Amino acid sequence: MPATRTPARATTTGRTRSRSSASTRAASSPRAASSPRTAPAPRATGGGRATGRPPLTPAEAQALREALALRQAAAARPGVTPEQLAAARAAVAARRPGGARAAGTGSRGGKRPTPDRTAVRRAPARRRRKQARPERTGARWSTRLGVVATSALLLPAVLAVLVPTPQPPAGPLDTTTLALTARSSLLEQADVYRRLADDVDRRRARLAEARTAEQEARELVAGRQQAVGVGAAALYRSGPTDRLPVFGLDIRDAGAADGVLYRQALAERTERERQNAVVRAQRTAAALDAAVADVAAARESLAGAEERAQAVLAGMRAEVDDLTPEVSGVLAGLGTIPVAGPQQTRNDQAMQRWRDYLGRLTAGGIEPPPAAELTDLFDLPEGLSPALDADGRPIPGVAWAVVGNEPVTVLPAETIAAVSNALSQLGKPYVAATAGPETYDCGGFTAAAWLMGGYALPGTPAEQWSSGAAVPLRDLQVGDLVFSPGGADVGVYLGDGDVVGASAASYQVGVRSMDPGSAAVRVPLAAPEQPNAPLPAVRERGCGAPLPAPGPVDPAWGGWQNGRIPVEALCRLGVAGHALRCDAAASYTALADAYTAEFGTPLCITDSYRSFGGQVAAFYSKPKLAAVPGTSNHGWALAVDLCGGINVAFTPQWTWMTANAARFGFVQPDWARPGAEKPEPWHWEYGAIS
Repeated sequence: MPATRTPARATTTGRTRSRSSASTRAASSPRAASSPRTAPAPRATGGGRATGRPPLTPAEAQALREALALRQAAAARPGVTPEQLAAARAAVAARRPGGARAAGTGSRGGKRPTPDRTAVRRAPARRRRKQARPERTGARWSTRLGVVATSALLLPAVLAVLVPTPQPPAGPLDTTTLALTARSSLLEQADVYRRLADDVDRRRARLAEARTAEQEARELVAGRQQAVGVGAAALYRSGPTDRLPVFGLDIRDAGAADGVLYRQALAERTERERQNAVVRAQRTAAALDAAVADVAAARESLAGAEERAQAVLAGMRAEVDDLTPEVSGVLAGLGTIPVAGPQQTRNDQAMQRWRDYLGRLTAGGIEPPPAAELTDLFDLPEGLSPALDADGRPIPGVAWAVVGNEPVTVLPAETIAAVSNALSQLGKPYVAATAGPETYDCGGFTAAAWLMGGYALPGTPAEQWSSGAAVPLRDLQVGDLVFSPGGADVGVYLGDGDVVGASAASYQVGVRSMDPGSAAVRVPLAAPEQPNAPLPAVRERGCGAPLPAPGPVDPAWGGWQNGRIPVEALCRLGVAGHALRCDAAASYTALADAYTAEFGTPLCITDSYRSFGGQVAAFYSKPKLAAVPGTSNHGWALAVDLCGGINVAFTPQWTWMTANAARFGFVQPDWARPGAEKPEPWHWEYGAIS
């Protein structure tokens, strides 16, 4: 690198030259004055040092500028090569005012052009001597320093363009960034799919209209062809005079001429109608051809739209297949809304349990496979084996792996994505007939969660149940859709008896316990050939909305006294003559159906309506248990005593009743509960009548 002059020294030289030139001009000899190119004598400056220097040549000024700029650029960018610096110098020279002339080829910084001597009058010698000055071979020092500063600024800037700043080597993105990116991409694709699904629905409706038009055209064609056929058959069977009655004219029978001409007119009109019928039939046949073509076009258009929608779903499944368990764990926490009270604790526990599961997969180096790779039990991915139920039978749609020395269930990647996205909506509001992304109802929530996994579901619980692959409750797996006993509510199973869903009871997305007697389907499995049978009807409202609270009820009804109700005014329960008020009997029947579906045995009952005489008998046989005759709640035909396990507190049957009886309007009064003043776990009432 060439030797450089520092800016401070260059500035001192400039000041020295200015002062020495003035003093030299004032005290020099005539000979010195007549020699304009003679350098001024050095003069001592402050400090006694002789620092006078000759003016810088253009080449020296350029070297100074580049040296200063290169020093700064090299200090800032130690990896710059000489070739890159040369390119930067050329770019800086082109950007300076005057372009190439600034390098010494123009009027500034180089020799001035020689004027035409023949056109200029020579000045007198004295004037020439007076005007003589040492010719400046460069710009003033202030200008030079400005150019140096400009070069020092321009050159690094040009280097920044020509030689990009070295970036640190690209490393793996953090999991939060990956999760946010994946969520954004999946949401965008979900929106695209929804638009395509709407287009599919429109095209499906168009196809239905085209098919209806085709059917109508076929019926019309058939009717008109039949009319033409009938006319043709009649014409075929007719004789010559029937077709042309005019042939019956007889010159010898003038009186018959009017009749013959009349019949001829009728025959001609019939022929015209026959021809018109043929034309209409031809036109109708052409309309039928157009209708058939319209149906074909609508069918082709629908197939194309369905193919585009399925392609989006396939792309979403491919994307979630690339998500690691670690990223899915972060994805589960995106977008959650805190809630108050115990519900937040329960949400947090379910979230932590899910992340612990994903952490086990990560620790074991297990990449969840796509659902398509778990369909063949004899060709599972390496390291996986079929998951087995309690009877040793394979559980479809999942697999097992070993982490450490313990087995762990491996869910499909699509299921993990669906569950993670379901959990990411915790705390979102419940609003009927919505499917996200800000509010949900129960069917819209499960459909939105699984759409983010690459599967499209219908929007209502009933449709999701009928079109899903049913699985027994004992084989429930995380991600399965769990339906309430009546099928009016649905959520995503999380394991340990927990379900996440949009509840009309709490008006938010949250974690709750699975209702006993529920049913389930597994989404990634193939849909059944025939729709699932509807779930047993129970007295429940949509998405877990609470039934009207069974508040205080006046047990007296129909004008009868306690125990004096005619049997004809009651409804039979179909068991050993038991009967209740008719609304209570209908609810009891629904309760019994749900109980049978859960336990496989009929609901056991020992007592229902108790007449006054029955109350007397019970009081004398069990005076410490039976109520005073005329005061028993059984006397209002609104209470039952149950057996078969319900009569013992904390049994599975009694526990099921405490969790489900209220959905059918039956409650256990406070005095009858375990630990109360008169515990009777078998006693249940329709409404709060105690």
